[in-house]
Amino acid sequence: MSLTPAPFHADIANGPDGGCAYWLTTSDDIRIRIGVWGGGDKGTVLLFPGRTEFVEKYGAAAKSFQDRGFSTVAIDWRGQGLADRALDNRLIGHVDKFNEYQHDVAAVLKALPALNLPEPMGLFAHSMGGCIGLRALIEGLPVNAAVFTGPMWDIALDPLRRGAGWALSSLSRNTRFERVLAIGTSEVSYVLSQPFQDNMLTRDKAAFEAMRQQITTYPELALGGPSFAWINEAFKECHALSSMPTPNLRAITFLGTNERIVDTDAIHDRMARWHNGELRLIEGGEHEVAMDLPDVQAEVFDAAVELYSTALADA
Repeated sequence: MSLTPAPFHADIANGPDGGCAYWLTTSDDIRIRIGVWGGGDKGTVLLFPGRTEFVEKYGAAAKSFQDRGFSTVAIDWRGQGLADRALDNRLIGHVDKFNEYQHDVAAVLKALPALNLPEPMGLFAHSMGGCIGLRALIEGLPVNAAVFTGPMWDIALDPLRRGAGWALSSLSRNTRFERVLAIGTSEVSYVLSQPFQDNMLTRDKAAFEAMRQQITTYPELALGGPSFAWINEAFKECHALSSMPTPNLRAITFLGTNERIVDTDAIHDRMARWHNGELRLIEGGEHEVAMDLPDVQAEVFDAAVELYSTALADA
């Protein structure tokens, strides 16, 4: 399988030397992008980003993994980054069905042999990537261990907003409104519309400013709020996953104690059922613990690499 080079913005990635990107085409004919950082010989991290994110955002994470001996492959999911977007308005995040993301996973797995990266492979999944990743693990994703940060196993909403979200998003389906920006969200990317003070992503100002700089330098990477259809599909996927059995592999989930984006009860519930899993709380942490204060970042990446190496030794 030959891979087609794709644009890669090394100037904003803050990653190790040698980073590159490739286009992949999914089985349903959607063009997605992967970012690749080789150089680690102990194994490869399959990195599943969250909603609105793009491969360059994880350049620093790739550097942290490479410093610890691991290569990294990150994904631009359909509808974000430089991947194909479903709507004429590129700033609205949209999928018709949540399982479309599994086509993206399959395309990456198909491309991996051509990248000639070292085995074994571990999963590192953030937010929406944690939802996609849990489904992929249940369906047999070939990794030895998994690390989740702030996984979206449900969305943080009070009962009134949850009820309204379910009702409005359900009523929108099969109408022109399902592709409309969901009420209460904005076309403007979160990091551009919110100040650093009391933001819900990170306590590290340098990391927050780097997120801003990335999308102001390359506005085509930016993404705003989701469509009603995306909201409806996310609700349904989280509900479906909640009753599915836990995958039988080692896992660590990191959760900030000040998490305000994803539902923490769903995370506690899942990890309580993960017999070879561990929930680690980051005191005062927000949603992006892998982009938090430097000591927290070190804790996350050290633990991830230790887990992947331990799982390999036990295999």
